[in-house]
Amino acid sequence: MALSLHYYFILFFLLTISKSNSNPSLQNDSNADGFKKWVSWNVQTYKRSSSFEANLGSNRLADGPGPLDPKLAKAEAAKVKYIVSQDGGGDYKSIREAVESIPLKNTRRVILDIKPGIYREKIVIPKSMSFITFLGRSDSPAVITGNDTAATIGPDGKPMNTFHSPTVAINSNYFVAANIRFENTAPYPDVGQAGGQAVALRISGDKAAFYNCSFYGTQDTLYDHKGLHYFKNCFIQGSVDFIFGYGRSLYENCYLNSIAKRVASLTAQKRTIATMESGFSFTKSTVNGSGLVYLGRAWGDHSRVVFSYTFMEKVVISGGWSNWHIQLPEESGVYYGEYQCSGPGANWTGRVHWAHLLTDEEAQPFLGTYYVGGETWLLGPPVAP
Repeated sequence: MALSLHYYFILFFLLTISKSNSNPSLQNDSNADGFKKWVSWNVQTYKRSSSFEANLGSNRLADGPGPLDPKLAKAEAAKVKYIVSQDGGGDYKSIREAVESIPLKNTRRVILDIKPGIYREKIVIPKSMSFITFLGRSDSPAVITGNDTAATIGPDGKPMNTFHSPTVAINSNYFVAANIRFENTAPYPDVGQAGGQAVALRISGDKAAFYNCSFYGTQDTLYDHKGLHYFKNCFIQGSVDFIFGYGRSLYENCYLNSIAKRVASLTAQKRTIATMESGFSFTKSTVNGSGLVYLGRAWGDHSRVVFSYTFMEKVVISGGWSNWHIQLPEESGVYYGEYQCSGPGANWTGRVHWAHLLTDEEAQPFLGTYYVGGETWLLGPPVAP
């Protein structure tokens, strides 16, 4: 059943892409080319990977059921839904208006059913507002877009800096998004330009999940700040450090698209001490694009990133990894690993000597949703009506 369901999902997805002219966000958009490659790659993945297909379905079932977080169970049992539609046909006309209507310290799941459209909004969900879901349509995802940078002057008359530049900033726990496009359309920064960081989404809350979402930006697209996070079937595009932060996150079946105009790094993971439960794991994914990238650079002294079962195109620099400012990474806590990866960019011959070609045993902790404790809080993607 899982095989056939995913097969029909892919066919449906391809049909929706063929109708992209109806979505204003994709018209005359060079970024759409990378997105179409992602869809094509999904079809290829279906054809070549039966083991991947066998793991589709409920995330909790994928790694074995566990005791569901009691707070989450209570919130899900009392869930409510509101419709956001720009034409006035729903409960709210803007996402920000809907978010601001939710009471602080809410204890129930609030699903914002976001109708198709381009939402030019800056959205911040506070820490005290948990259990929020942004639910879009797979055939026409809602687009949340902005163009703030670290140099943009904020309400206080000072530059926003990277932390406050995101189009969408999530500070709350138990956030979920499905079928949403997050954008920061700030232009590609010039060489030596200060304040060019422009985040599409910052996730600072714990136990957050993103399904079938896309993230578009140039420098610092996705700020995976802190907490346990799960990304599945997502498209992430950027140039310099376009996935960065302290998070402990699993990226499964994701397409990472580099548009770097000069050598850059895909990840900048900032694990600073050996005891920090932090690091990025990418599995069953693809690295592609138009610009050369390292898989990661050591932003933190104990930076940790692992790629497994990932297809790497020739955009990956032969050395694979950058030690950045760390003089002797082989003696520090930097941990960069690869396991069962393929493609021209996965050729191990030119890899830096301090990277790790993982054994089965070494790779095992990074391969499943247990890496983010998913058995207690991952419920699988919400379904649009």
